[in-house]
Amino acid sequence: MSVRNALGSKVLRLLIDMDGTLVDSTALVERVWGEFCERHGLDFDELIAFSHGRPTGATTHRFLDDPELAEREACDINEYEAKTTSGIVEIAGASEFVSGLDPHEWALVTSADKKLATARMAAAGVAVPSQCVFAEDITNGKPDPEPYLLGAKKLGVRPEDCIVLEDSAAGIESGLAAGMRVVVVGGHAAKDGTLPRIPDFLGVTCESIMWLATEGPAGLVVER
Repeated sequence: MSVRNALGSKVLRLLIDMDGTLVDSTALVERVWGEFCERHGLDFDELIAFSHGRPTGATTHRFLDDPELAEREACDINEYEAKTTSGIVEIAGASEFVSGLDPHEWALVTSADKKLATARMAAAGVAVPSQCVFAEDITNGKPDPEPYLLGAKKLGVRPEDCIVLEDSAAGIESGLAAGMRVVVVGGHAAKDGTLPRIPDFLGVTCESIMWLATEGPAGLVVER
C-alpha cells in the first residue's frame, strides 16, 4: 500500500522511529544502562527517564562530567549493543506494516548509529527503507527537530507533509517541533492524551495511520 493511495492524490510521508516503535530492545537497553549506572554510581530511574529516545552520547555526556570518559562510554555501549541482538524483537505487527509501505515513501529516523540500527532491524526482521536518518547524520538529536527535518529533506517533502510515528517523549517533541503530525506508538509517552495513539501495529494499515493523523479526534486511542 502506497502512502499516496491512502489519501487519494495527497501524498504524506511516514517518518518512523526505531527503538520502542518498530523494535523492542527494552531488556537489552535496561541491562546496559543498569551496568553503566553501577559503574558510575548513578540513579537508574533518572537516567532511563532521560535516555529514552535520545542518542547514547547525549546520555553519557549528560551524566558524566568527564567529556572524554563520556565519549568512550558511548562508543563502548554502541559497539556492545550492535553485537548483542539476543532478545531483540519487533513491536507486534511492525514487519508486516512496513512491508506494505512503498519503500521510497517512508524513512527511518533513529537516535541509534547506522551499525546499531542495522543490526537491530535485522534481528527483529523489520525491513530497512531506502532513506534513513542515523545518529551520525545529525548534530542535534531528539528532542531537537533536526532529525525529523532531515528525514523530510531526504524524502523530498515539506515537514507539514510528514507523519511521525514515535514512542518516546523526546521523539514526540522532536516531531512536533519540526511541524509534523505525530501518532504515538505504545504507552510510554503522550500521557496528556492530546495525540492519537496505537498500542502496536497489529491490524494497523497505512489508511488507519493517515486517518488518525489527519481526521481522528485528538487523543484517540486505537484499541484492538
